[in-house]
Amino acid sequence: MPVTCKEKERCLTALVAGELDHHGARTVMEELDRRIDQAQPRQLTLDLSGLSFTDSSGIAVLLRAHRRMGQVQGSMRVVNTPPQAGKVFRAAGLERIIRFE
Repeated sequence: MPVTCKEKERCLTALVAGELDHHGARTVMEELDRRIDQAQPRQLTLDLSGLSFTDSSGIAVLLRAHRRMGQVQGSMRVVNTPPQAGKVFRAAGLERIIRFE
């Protein structure tokens, strides 16, 4: 599960590609934790345009990233959510907690 991160002016963008399932979720969470700890960003943008599949593991990744951003007094948004992932996230009610654009 590749995740590519870019930083600019305390804004962190993470492009997630491939399948976000129990195999890839840990890698993504560890990379996001590491980058959030290093950068202390005020904004995290998760770009899911490269995501091909997700399950409940993706829900856990988004909730953890949202919680971590709260710990550094930052905000988070999710962009370019594919239809399959959108269904999973809506079924879990994530749109009430996390900003999707």
